[in-house]
Amino acid sequence: MLRTRYFLGLLVAALAFAGAAQAQPDFDPDTVRAGRFDTGRMFTLDNPPLDYFREAYNFTPEPDWFERAQLGALRFATYCSASFVSQDGLILTNHHCARESVTQASIEDGRDYNADGFYARSMDDEKPIEGLFVEQLVAIEDVTDEISAAGEGADAAARAQARQTAIQAMQERKGAERGEGYRVQVVTLYAGGQYKAYTYKRYDNIRLVFAPETQLGFFGGDPDNFTYPRYCLDFALFRAVDENGRPLQVENFFRFEPAGTRPGEPVFVIGNPGSTTRLMTVSQLEYRRDIADPTTLRLLQTRERVYQEYVENHPEDPRVAEYEDTYFSLANSRKVYEGRVRGLRDPYIMARRRAAEREFLAAIEANPNAREEYGDVFTQIGANRASARENEMYVRAFAGMGPGSPLVSTAESRALLIAQMGAEGAREQALELEDQPLDIQRGLLAARLADLQLALGEDHEITRAVLQGRSPEEAAEEIIAGTALTTREQAEGAFSGDLTDDPAVQYVQAILPGLQRVQQMNQRIGPELSELSSRLARARFELLGTGIPPDATFTLRISDGAVRGYPYNGTVAPPYTTMAGLYDRYYSHCVWGVQAAGGDMEDCDWRLPQRWLDAMDDLDLNTPMNLVSTNDIIGGNSGSPLLNRELEVVGIVFDGNIESLPGDYIYLDEKNRTVSVDVRAMMESLDEVYDMDRIVEELRTGGM
Repeated sequence: MLRTRYFLGLLVAALAFAGAAQAQPDFDPDTVRAGRFDTGRMFTLDNPPLDYFREAYNFTPEPDWFERAQLGALRFATYCSASFVSQDGLILTNHHCARESVTQASIEDGRDYNADGFYARSMDDEKPIEGLFVEQLVAIEDVTDEISAAGEGADAAARAQARQTAIQAMQERKGAERGEGYRVQVVTLYAGGQYKAYTYKRYDNIRLVFAPETQLGFFGGDPDNFTYPRYCLDFALFRAVDENGRPLQVENFFRFEPAGTRPGEPVFVIGNPGSTTRLMTVSQLEYRRDIADPTTLRLLQTRERVYQEYVENHPEDPRVAEYEDTYFSLANSRKVYEGRVRGLRDPYIMARRRAAEREFLAAIEANPNAREEYGDVFTQIGANRASARENEMYVRAFAGMGPGSPLVSTAESRALLIAQMGAEGAREQALELEDQPLDIQRGLLAARLADLQLALGEDHEITRAVLQGRSPEEAAEEIIAGTALTTREQAEGAFSGDLTDDPAVQYVQAILPGLQRVQQMNQRIGPELSELSSRLARARFELLGTGIPPDATFTLRISDGAVRGYPYNGTVAPPYTTMAGLYDRYYSHCVWGVQAAGGDMEDCDWRLPQRWLDAMDDLDLNTPMNLVSTNDIIGGNSGSPLLNRELEVVGIVFDGNIESLPGDYIYLDEKNRTVSVDVRAMMESLDEVYDMDRIVEELRTGGM
């Protein structure tokens, strides 16, 4: 899954790989050259590469083509992409993007729609999802001059604050001008080389129409995640309705093309990639390789185990589906970071990045004005990263430590708020936090204490003060058993008394010097790095213009590609998989694997629900199930429509292959592939397995 939930957004997103990086034979680093598209093909819709499209596909879309693409696409809540697919407000996105909504519907109805699937037989059965919204980008305005002028002449920190203040003021002013139902977001592109005001129309009356069983939406589970060949039915349908509950009437939408695609056919992804760092310097990437990303990987690995153990041991908990959602997200993110770390340690990938940096430095040196203005920027960024390395042990010890995060226990979060704001100031915010089960709180706190022990060492004063000769597990057990901050009810009473002796508060007071050291470092060098990155971005912009796309910002982009297989593991991955392969995986893994060995079929990641076994004879098993294409995607693109030249849906993006995952910092198109659900699999399953005739007809005709 490419899902990048934004409670993990600072850590993730939403998207790297767990397998080997794109291994190269022995090579001379000095002969490596950067590729034309190393910085990717995620182009903004207001600045599309028309010459390149003409060169690559003999295709030059008119302006109205891009306008229709923009207005048909949607941002799904704060973590995915989607699109309108009928004139009656039908919305297409991924099953894994819909999972929270399916869980919410399950809790409300006392059903398990994750296990059984959700199928609205009539419009009356379509389920309202409270709090869910989609956003449609309706206008883009360049506001670079106004934002860049803010804070001119001030130091880096003051300039960054002035620009942030200007952005906030502009968003409020332009949002008020647009009126109710609209939102304006000022987007930073090229690390400050450009600023654009994006106006969104929000639709927040959304109903769930269809979601398959999790066993189909996440077929193959974690073993198949970020791999190919693949056999997932990772799509879901929602509907936007008006204030009277009638289907929203939509002018711009993408019709389904039931015939799908053919190998080699050009295809376009219109979606909202979350974030990339392809314009970072080598020194920034080396800092990530050595410190930041391995630290995040350990954080995800240890916290994932906490939620996994709880889900496996407490199936009776009525909220277990929520914790399972968190577990899935952490597992997905962990696999992402396994790949990011492996890719950053790949000498060939780093050689490509160094080659690109050498080429750009040469371009700066060749331009006298650029040399004077920007000649020292790489050196200064390197010095900034060297300064960050001085606090490596504290960065490792306190990574991801923010109140309210699912990576931090509730008691710890409340104690952190008290340390930051004082008991009275923290009261309201602390009591709003959702209580976690005690087993999760103990596990998360033990993992944090183990981080401190590993990063700071046994003899560090913070480690000694916190552990007091105990193991991390023993200390966590005693702190959670003794604190009054584990539940809202207890905490409410505790806030009226003296919290000085509370063990969770004492623990946070003991670690506060180290945590503050990291915070102070970030306050000191963070604005400096931001300003240096903006200088570098301006240099790129002045010398290269918009010839390279800006890094992803969870805003609308178009990515081109073609349907194409690729070599892997000594063989060739086909451009399509089929429904026959879906059943082959079931019988091979589950029947002749787990069951034949006397195992529990419930533990098989490739098991099929009974309705799919019953429907096998009714299906055309030659139907393409999933396909791969050379489009450039990243987390946040989940749910993006895969479109042909006529802007017709031929698939829906749900993943990348294992080789795609260094795509956070470099795009290598030799084996990088986008994995999508084929439109033919969507139509065949809706028709033959789920008997959703009304939806099949709506998708075929474009309306109810």
